[in-house]
Amino acid sequence: MERPYESDLSDAQWECIEDLVYFGTGRKARIDRRCIVNAILYVARTGCQWRQLPHDFPNWSTVYSCYHRWAWNGVLDKIHAALRDQVRRAAGKSPQPTAASVDSQSVKTVAKGGSRVCCNAAMMEPSS
Repeated sequence: MERPYESDLSDAQWECIEDLVYFGTGRKARIDRRCIVNAILYVARTGCQWRQLPHDFPNWSTVYSCYHRWAWNGVLDKIHAALRDQVRRAAGKSPQPTAASVDSQSVKTVAKGGSRVCCNAAMMEPSS
């Protein structure tokens, strides 16, 4: 299968997460879930707006509603975990990370102070 976008899932990646996106809704899906996942990955990779998805993906509103629903019910977290585990195994590492690194940055702020400036024209006129 030719992959037209760099963000598309490989066959091995798709096999790893296929069961996570085909959960029982009681009816057959009319749109291929792999196309929806590839569209979500395209948005994540390119940063394009949902409405600017190329026309070879499903309708943007369908893709967005699946993204929103999957984010809300934890499917995206499960997909991330499954793909992370696959990548770590391929690198010869334990599927679960054993350490984490947190980076922080201090930003100096300047307290806003001083007298207030008034732009009322009546107050600007010199008194006689």
